[in-house]
Amino acid sequence: MRKILVGVKRVIDYNVRIRVKPDGTGVVTDGVKMSINPFDEIALEEALRMRERGEAAEIIAVCIGPDDAQQQLRTALAMGADRAILVKHDGPVDPLVAARTLHAIAQKESPALVIVGKQAIDDDAAQTGPMLAALWDRPQATFASKVEFKGETLVVTREVDAGLETDEVDLPAVITADLRLNEPRYVKLPDIMKAKKKPLDVTDLASLGVDAGSPAQVVRWEPPAQRQKGVMVKDAAELVDMLKKKGLI
Repeated sequence: MRKILVGVKRVIDYNVRIRVKPDGTGVVTDGVKMSINPFDEIALEEALRMRERGEAAEIIAVCIGPDDAQQQLRTALAMGADRAILVKHDGPVDPLVAARTLHAIAQKESPALVIVGKQAIDDDAAQTGPMLAALWDRPQATFASKVEFKGETLVVTREVDAGLETDEVDLPAVITADLRLNEPRYVKLPDIMKAKKKPLDVTDLASLGVDAGSPAQVVRWEPPAQRQKGVMVKDAAELVDMLKKKGLI
């Protein structure tokens, strides 16, 4: 039976207002609620549904982050993942490092499928899935809104600018989950209690032979500029005149 690997990223909860540190070295995380990246929750939910349909035997959740990231992995286990792997790393994790890490674990676990969210809400890079497919030399289908097994292939409906596109990829493969793929299940208290007994292995980048270095370096963080106050105009002519004065037309 198939084994599915799911990437889970620890991010600031989407309900939290992001604040940049005064020195511009990052965003404030002390005392801030952290959660599973919403798109990764969708990826995990899809893997769980595959197992419930008898299309997979084991779901493994993987997270790269500090010790505190065990909380997000326990949530993944409470949702239904069979086991979890925490790759300890206290520094920032860019898409290439994440892809290298997932590649190293995929080589050890030999999954039939790797599912990750299409992007993380902290950097919106949408690069980890494609980078992993390139490193692993496996086919990929990104922005999946529907996934169906067809023997040893996967039929994926993708959301593209022109509408919907249907691709068929051979397994093993990498797919990235889009927003409309599913709605993640609600975690109940009994599931949270059961998750405490499920295996959670801890390793690090060095043990996996992964280089934490990245060719991209963040120089400075800045909040977006505040929007200027709007101006009311009486008619279209006044609007055009104002735009001309601002040099916009």
